[in-house]
Amino acid sequence: MTALDELATTPFHEADDAVRSRILSRLANTELFAALIREPDGDLAELRIFDLPDFPAALACDTEDRLAAFFEGPVVHLGAPGRVLAARLAEQGRGLLVNPGLPSEMLLDPVTLSWLGQALTETPPETDATQPLRLFAPEAAAVNILAGALAERLQDMAGLVGESAILGAEWPERRRGHLILVRGVAAEHQPPVAKALAELLTFLPQIEGGVDVAFSDRAAPSDALVIEAPKRPEPVAPPKRDPSAPPRLR
Repeated sequence: MTALDELATTPFHEADDAVRSRILSRLANTELFAALIREPDGDLAELRIFDLPDFPAALACDTEDRLAAFFEGPVVHLGAPGRVLAARLAEQGRGLLVNPGLPSEMLLDPVTLSWLGQALTETPPETDATQPLRLFAPEAAAVNILAGALAERLQDMAGLVGESAILGAEWPERRRGHLILVRGVAAEHQPPVAKALAELLTFLPQIEGGVDVAFSDRAAPSDALVIEAPKRPEPVAPPKRDPSAPPRLR
């Protein structure tokens, strides 16, 4: 099971809008392996395009093994983040078939890929944590929307972010909404972290009053929902090779 499979408990094309958005958000940040016609020539790579009934589409999987299994053998391919592949295909008016025959199978038309690209250009409504008039416990409906998706997104930034918290907030203009308060982020990393969280919010259902993002080194209030800092993944040591074994051939 991959991260895309875990989200696709309902087939993508049968899921509701909220689930589809979560899957597309994860797709944008997943490395995809796309089939090529031939070996790349320097920086130039030509995707293998399939003429489907409604539109031409490239084919990609979220692991190299899955791509090889689909073609029943080795296939020339490239690896790229889903956001990069989607943007390039949308420019060309082509779609993308992902993980055919697997739980997370999806066929994305050029319009969907174009929408995905536009969603990924969202800029964050970053807020100074001192601005709210008051902070209070988050509403249950907002927690249900934010908590799981936020914890998952923060895992992608392990080592960059510290503890995060979800709070209700009231602003000077009397707007009541919610605030994501992020601790332990170095100043140089705050813009990309804020951008990543803005993207996340774009793919989630609307929350009444909106959701702002702020960075602070202060401890979160006691009535906040705190999400612990994601742990940096342990480095995997390469397997030791028996020096008496014969050489490996490619």
